[in-house]
Amino acid sequence: MNELIETGNNLPVSGEVFAKAENFQDLFNIGKMFASSSLVPQAYQGKAMDCAIAIDMANRMGLSPMMVMQNLYVVKGKPSWSGQACMGMIKSNAGFKEAKPIYFGEKGTEDRGCYIKAVTKEGELIEGPDVTLKMARLEGWTSNKKWQTMPELMLAYRAAAFFARIHVPNLLMGCFVEGEAEDISPGKPKAVDPFEAKEGVENATDK
Repeated sequence: MNELIETGNNLPVSGEVFAKAENFQDLFNIGKMFASSSLVPQAYQGKAMDCAIAIDMANRMGLSPMMVMQNLYVVKGKPSWSGQACMGMIKSNAGFKEAKPIYFGEKGTEDRGCYIKAVTKEGELIEGPDVTLKMARLEGWTSNKKWQTMPELMLAYRAAAFFARIHVPNLLMGCFVEGEAEDISPGKPKAVDPFEAKEGVENATDK
């Protein structure tokens, strides 16, 4: 997908969805229609509220609801944009007059990599972080077989996800990008409260 499907604000839903109860009901009703369709991704079938949220996001972003549903998935309970969607957002962003993946390094080696190069309307050159096959191996991404069967595409998608997070985070609507949710480490143990510890000692002494 090189470009997103832009729809403008064509859905019959007010931009202030949560301002009035009737607006929210309209959104939910549309969500129920999408949820009853076998054409929407399986993760959204039968889930009217999830569809309604996806439709609201699409409405705010001026995108097709189907595009949002096909490219927004949940990882560890957190909504995440696919790298494919990030690439489309970058290419369709009016702030850039040019955006494309740039490959470097020799094919078939771990030095092979990619980054996103974009030019703003003002002519400023912006380059995203490098993503290499060595990085993919070290980060454990290659457990996904697609990294083995289509590495060039996966490099571009992951580079697009990194570029979007750094340079156009507003387009992500607060969601994670591909790889972020998977990479989140377990939370650190809660620090011991010295007052709770002291209270515990006093209680033990009183017994």
